[in-house]
Amino acid sequence: MRVTVTGSTGLIGTALVRSLRADGHEVVRLVRREPSGPDEARWDPAGGTVDAAAVEGSDAVVHLAGAGVGDRRWTASYKREIRDSRVLGTRTLAEAVAGAARGPRVLVSGSAIGFYGDTGDREVDEDAPMGRGFLAELVRDWEAAAGPAAGAGVRVVHARTGIVLDGRGGLLGRVLPLFRLGLGARLGDGRQWVSWISADDEVAALRFLIDHEISGPVNLVGPSPVTNAGYTRAVARAVRRPAALAVPAFALRLALRDFADEGPLISQRVLPRRLEEAGFRFAHRDLGSALEAVL
Repeated sequence: MRVTVTGSTGLIGTALVRSLRADGHEVVRLVRREPSGPDEARWDPAGGTVDAAAVEGSDAVVHLAGAGVGDRRWTASYKREIRDSRVLGTRTLAEAVAGAARGPRVLVSGSAIGFYGDTGDREVDEDAPMGRGFLAELVRDWEAAAGPAAGAGVRVVHARTGIVLDGRGGLLGRVLPLFRLGLGARLGDGRQWVSWISADDEVAALRFLIDHEISGPVNLVGPSPVTNAGYTRAVARAVRRPAALAVPAFALRLALRDFADEGPLISQRVLPRRLEEAGFRFAHRDLGSALEAVL
């Protein structure tokens, strides 16, 4: 199988490319710089261009590129960058897929559970309506940008991912040094729900979506969300350190501005209904086993 991947140097993309190649699949990595090898091809997400050879003849395209949501403070300019990197990039890729003479049969396009907004204590699945906030509106437009591919008859899957657990990066990787020093802390009152997935299950789920006849939104989260307080205790237990501290909500809002209420303080109790109904089997169904695996 030949798979074209964007965002191949990110946390998830790197693991996905490694997994595909380990099983003997050919991977073409779309990059924004000048290609440095035969497995790379050039694209310009904002400029609307893609090397046609990267899409022609591919069996699948997995789109994971986009500016990091929590990498910088949410200034007006950075929010535009977050939005443009996803909406313009997805539209560019979808149009290239739609226009290919021998194009892929499936486009797995990265998305986020931010679509649901703050769900409080309520469990939600893919049938839940759109929530409120910047991220909810972003995901709506982000997913709509894949319309040209769907209109051309390509199966399009929106992989709505939660927090991916990997000790080498992402949210967990950034806070692990603090936890190992005994400085892990609950965020706010700790009652907000965290929907997580292990890095291994994230990669396995993306590959499952390539191979199975599923389309539309699919939640890529584990089946057992936990509260932030429970998450904090579990990480501390995994590294054998205490975590008695707490960061007040007001301090997070001062430091992170409006990202605080759509990032660390948001409550999202999201379930992977469509994934499980399709027969996907999680390697890590509970947080303890996931942390043991990634650490």
